[in-house]
Amino acid sequence: MKKKNNNIKRVFNLLRSEVLVLFVSLFNGLFYVIFNSISIWLTASLVNNVLSDYSKLVEKHNQLLQKQIPTINDKLNVFVNNLILRDSNIETLKILCFSIISIFILKNLFLYLKNLTMSIIQLRLVTKLRNDIYKHIQMLPLRYFNKRKYGDITSVIINDVGTFNKSIGTTFHKIIVEPINIVFFTILLFIISAKLMLVAVLIIPFSQFLIQFIGKSIRRKARRNTRQIGGILAIITENISSIRLVKAFSTEKNESKRFNEESWKYYNLLLRSAKLKHISSPIIEAIGVSMAVLLLWMGGSEVIVGKELSSEDFLRFMFLLFSMLAPIRSLSNVNITLQNGYASAERIFELLDERSEAEDFGKSRIYSINSGLRFENVKFRYGDESFSLDNISFKLKKGCMVALVGESGSGKSTIADLIPRFYNLSNGSIKIDDKNINDISLKSLRNLMGIVTQETILLNTDIKSNIVYGADKINVSMLKSSALAANAIEFIEQFKDGFDTIVGEKGVRLSGGQKQRIAIARAIYRNPPLLILDEATSALDSQSEKKVQIAIENLMQDRTVLVIAHRLSTVKRADQIIVLKDGRIIEKGNHKNLYKNEGVYYNLYNSQFDN
Repeated sequence: MKKKNNNIKRVFNLLRSEVLVLFVSLFNGLFYVIFNSISIWLTASLVNNVLSDYSKLVEKHNQLLQKQIPTINDKLNVFVNNLILRDSNIETLKILCFSIISIFILKNLFLYLKNLTMSIIQLRLVTKLRNDIYKHIQMLPLRYFNKRKYGDITSVIINDVGTFNKSIGTTFHKIIVEPINIVFFTILLFIISAKLMLVAVLIIPFSQFLIQFIGKSIRRKARRNTRQIGGILAIITENISSIRLVKAFSTEKNESKRFNEESWKYYNLLLRSAKLKHISSPIIEAIGVSMAVLLLWMGGSEVIVGKELSSEDFLRFMFLLFSMLAPIRSLSNVNITLQNGYASAERIFELLDERSEAEDFGKSRIYSINSGLRFENVKFRYGDESFSLDNISFKLKKGCMVALVGESGSGKSTIADLIPRFYNLSNGSIKIDDKNINDISLKSLRNLMGIVTQETILLNTDIKSNIVYGADKINVSMLKSSALAANAIEFIEQFKDGFDTIVGEKGVRLSGGQKQRIAIARAIYRNPPLLILDEATSALDSQSEKKVQIAIENLMQDRTVLVIAHRLSTVKRADQIIVLKDGRIIEKGNHKNLYKNEGVYYNLYNSQFDN
């Protein structure tokens, strides 16, 4: 209950910034209700005017004027008669018709203004919320994305925000007007006949109980719906990104079957929700009609036997009663929409409550590396997984190249990920110029680095934009020199559009080696003090690898370079080679010394080159 109230409070906090527009919408809604009530009252007068003899209308008006203690209903009837009664029946009818047209025009004008202002609130709130979610996602740590399906995250941004959008739109369009409508109608109905209205009041709470019961069940199913659509999106995302694998192993039927099963699960959830949603309106209407028939019998009996209720008042009562059933039914549907919207809001706020990585960082800034980078007794574990780094200690001096080697799964890439703090240490420290990276702001720390990851990541835009990614302005000279240093200029110029060539989704129009060289050019263009090359040459042929290696050596001036590679030919010139096994450092030294010792490095090197 506390969490529910907190989420409701957060929704209202979102509305604070729109309080002025909300007040304007409430103002327009109030006038709409007033003119709507007047229109119903005058419509009853119109029907009565057509059905009744004019002399009887005048006679009844005079009787009302002569009453010693007139009721509120009598006063209202006198007020209306003074406005519309003229010297003849046809003149009275003409004034009445003109008044009704004028009132309906005013009513719909204020309805339009109310709906327009509420649409402004709705669209601005949802746009701000979507922007906040997307911004927050950018600040979440990698560990969050490792444990959540991409399709599930996409579902929150698209489906849950869409449902929340619909909920706000439907709810606030109706919740501003319908309760006021019901209050106005209730007051007028009590004025006309308190006896009949008391009967109606006894029946209405029963219908509201049913609405609340159905609404709670719909909210439970809505939560399951949002989770299920997240699973479907995850399958779609995974399938499209792995379509080459699917076709290579001829698993199209299996993938279709997997999607089909999830899709039908979603269908069953939606069907259950639809059953509840669509049964609420007939139930409310059945209750409303039963109430109306009962009141029709009671009120009609009074008119027939000539008691206090006149035919005109009875017409007004029935018109207002049936008019009141519409907003009551509308509010019942609002409750259903609210339950769906609340289920989506829970997932939205759950994502927004995820702790961002920026919250774990210090505030100090660093703009260069003066002495180097040092690991001191670093320990790390991926959540509950068994793999861990244990007691990792080494130093990278400025202007030097350090290489991490070892078998797959030995911890090389994990060490590289700890430097930009993609993950937090379990113990120990990493320092740059004796300053703990925990004390450095996230942006300042990562601006020191140019990173080429093991998985080449390119955006679906042109080559130029991929190389200068993250830069405020494009330096054409640096762009070309970066491509040249990464041995990429030759194949770029072979394209018809050169640097303006679109690379396609995930760089599909480029070969593996070309994509890797674009990624290296991107790191070079950044011109960072520290280069982290995680399997940076893994996709290059031997000739390209040599050229890129020369480029890396040229870049080492006044830089610290960390190289990770399975292919040991790329690290022979490193100032220091660190050999890892099962998350531990087992050997250190340069190529010559390590090879001479005939240890683990010796065996790794010989297994590749058969020396």
